[in-house]
Amino acid sequence: MPLPERIDVVFCDVGGPIYSDDNFTHAIWLALDEIRAEQGRPPVDPAEFRTLYDEMREAQSGGFRATVARELLGDVALKRELHARTVPWWTHPEGTAYADALPMFRALHRHVVTGVVANQEAATVEALRRDGFGDAIDVWGISALVGHEKPSREFFAWALEQAGTTAQHAVHIGNRLDTDIRPARALGLGTIWVTRGEAPDHPTPEQVAEADVTVPDLSSVAALVLARAGARRVG
Repeated sequence: MPLPERIDVVFCDVGGPIYSDDNFTHAIWLALDEIRAEQGRPPVDPAEFRTLYDEMREAQSGGFRATVARELLGDVALKRELHARTVPWWTHPEGTAYADALPMFRALHRHVVTGVVANQEAATVEALRRDGFGDAIDVWGISALVGHEKPSREFFAWALEQAGTTAQHAVHIGNRLDTDIRPARALGLGTIWVTRGEAPDHPTPEQVAEADVTVPDLSSVAALVLARAGARRVG
C-alpha cells in the first residue's frame, strides 16, 4: 500500500537509519569477550560472530543477543547478563551518524512532527543532542526511558499519543522488518524500510514488498514525505 495521503508525523529508528549499527555490534562483541573470559574461554572468533550477524540480517527475525548468548556463551539464559554488560559499551561516538540523517530531520521538522522510536539506552539522547538532532526531534521514544521495546504495540501507541496523531497519518522509518516495518504496518502506520545496517545486503522481493517504500538511505525520504505533509502540530 502507498504512504498515507496526509502525513502529520514521522518516526525513525536510531540504529541503522541515524547511527551506524557497528556501534551496537561492537558493544556486544566487547561484552561477549568479558563474559567468555570469566568462563575461561578464548575471545570471540570474528568469522563466527560475523556469520551469526549476517544470518540474523538475512532472516530479519530473532534477537541477536539471544542468538550469540546461545551460540557463543553456551546458554541463551545469559541473554540478560549479556544485555547488562553491553550497556556501558553501547554508545554512539561522534562521527558515527550518517550524513543524510540530520538534513532529513531538519527538513521534516519544519512541516511535520518528528520523533525517534528505538530500542536504545538512555545515553542515546545525549548523543543525538550533541550531534545536532535535539531541536529537530519532538518525540523521544527511547526504550530505556519509555519502558517499552519494539516490536510492542504499546511502544508505537505511546509514540502516537505523544505526537498527538493517529496511525493513519503517521510514518515509521526503520532498517529491520521484524522490529520496525512489521509492527508499524500492523498498526496502520506507513512504513519506509532503509536497507543499511541490520538490513540484508540483498533483500528478497518478498522482503521489499513488506514495506510501503524501500530506500537505500535517507537522502530521498524528506521529498517523499513533504509531498504529503499535513499541518505541523504536537499534542
